[in-house]
Amino acid sequence: MAPIRVLQVLTIMNRGGAETMIMNYYRNMDRTKIQFDFLLHRPDVGVFDEEIKNLGGNIYRLSNINFANLQAYQKSLDAFFKNHTEYKIVHAHLNALSVFVLKAAKNNGIPVRIAHSHTSLYHININPFSKKRSSMNFIVKFLAQNYFKFGARKYANHFLACGKQAGIWLFGENNLSKVTFINNAIASSNFTYNQSIANDYKKKLNVKNKLVIGHVGNFVPEKNHTFLLKVFKEIKKLNMEAVLILVGGGNKTPMEVQAKNMKLNNSVQFLGVRDDVAQILQAMDVFIFPSTNEGLPVTLIEAQAAGLKIIASNGVSNELNITGLVNFESLKQKPKRWAELTIALKNYNRTNTKNLIVSGNYDIGNNAIMLQDFYKKNITLCAE
Repeated sequence: MAPIRVLQVLTIMNRGGAETMIMNYYRNMDRTKIQFDFLLHRPDVGVFDEEIKNLGGNIYRLSNINFANLQAYQKSLDAFFKNHTEYKIVHAHLNALSVFVLKAAKNNGIPVRIAHSHTSLYHININPFSKKRSSMNFIVKFLAQNYFKFGARKYANHFLACGKQAGIWLFGENNLSKVTFINNAIASSNFTYNQSIANDYKKKLNVKNKLVIGHVGNFVPEKNHTFLLKVFKEIKKLNMEAVLILVGGGNKTPMEVQAKNMKLNNSVQFLGVRDDVAQILQAMDVFIFPSTNEGLPVTLIEAQAAGLKIIASNGVSNELNITGLVNFESLKQKPKRWAELTIALKNYNRTNTKNLIVSGNYDIGNNAIMLQDFYKKNITLCAE
């Protein structure tokens, strides 16, 4: 029997949180039963595209969602579903903008329509140091997301979320009982702390005998890199041997300029998109994550699996603290306070946290089976 083909809808398959999570599930799915295909919204080739094809997935592309040309986009969606009647399950990861895909799917008789929330955009949180975040363009996008989420609820018949806050944001607190939570699960064994790997990577990155502060996240306003650089400047006052390692894609140029202006450029490494994140985490000593808003970031599960002490903003859901390694701090606190907390945390023994990741239900093995069963169950119900 041919596998059930599930259409995953995202923007581009680069190393973002939702994309990494979907790939973790895809790799661990029984692909003789469930196969993923991808409908993407960028012409660029993503870092996961080749792997998707090797795993048996198809990739289709539409243009970006453009509010100035929304009618043409909706027509292209309708044409896509008319030409691809093989799909009975559409799994959309565009947050509130999933409304357009889900509406077209419903109009074309697709029985299983899933809206999946990966974020919690509760507040605009305008950052005066970011032109993007303080621009009218950003505010318009924020308001659009909060408007279209009501349509996403309307056209989806299954609600999924990475955590409680993300579920409340997209579906509303009154609908929380209808939400199925899909953990941002990882292959925890890949991240387990290994001192030999740590030493090797400290040498490779030229950070041996230094205090290594780390962060993994794309260069987007929500990740709050400006604040992170301010924290790091305060850390340098307390420990001149400190270095900052930044892993992530996107436009890093403004942060490189800022680091240079702050005279930090010789102590900050911008590593870009990497396929060895698990090993780089081994070389870090303290992980800082000052996001303004999040769903339930997979990178913090990975950092915990690597046994890292973490300082995260209280804009991150505390439900992800499954190891006791996460320390939450308010962004209202001055960077100096974050720096002092970092220095206070730096001396500790890294331990193997795999059992805590598994018992917290964030290891990919059981979670992949759960999502697989979710798809099969709902296809069966539709057939009855």
